[in-house]
Amino acid sequence: MTPDADDHACETPAANPYARTRRVGRFTVVEVTGEIDLATAGFVAEHLHAATADPLPDVLVDLRYVDFFDCSGLRVLCRAETRAGERGGRLRLVCDAPRIRRLLTGTGLLKRFPPLPGMPGEGRR
Repeated sequence: MTPDADDHACETPAANPYARTRRVGRFTVVEVTGEIDLATAGFVAEHLHAATADPLPDVLVDLRYVDFFDCSGLRVLCRAETRAGERGGRLRLVCDAPRIRRLLTGTGLLKRFPPLPGMPGEGRR
């Protein structure tokens, strides 16, 4: 595998209205908020691209604060999950919303993205 040319200088992008990235222990957490659709998925994609740039990425995508999520968001997740896997890492979703689970089930992606109900190590609220 040949790394992308831009991977060497992939810095964490600035927070935007739809995504922000932070470190929590060994995880890179991309917190997604608001409505994710064709117009906004690119804002999430830039954070996921940066989060999956390093070798062995361990990325958690926190969807607990998402109001709407469509196939544009799923496409971004699939690309990022593939990229993480190519680098020997993983990407997992954190989400307890039934509507997201229904979306994953309806698109056949539930086995690829079995959602975690909360952040690892975080106490239940």
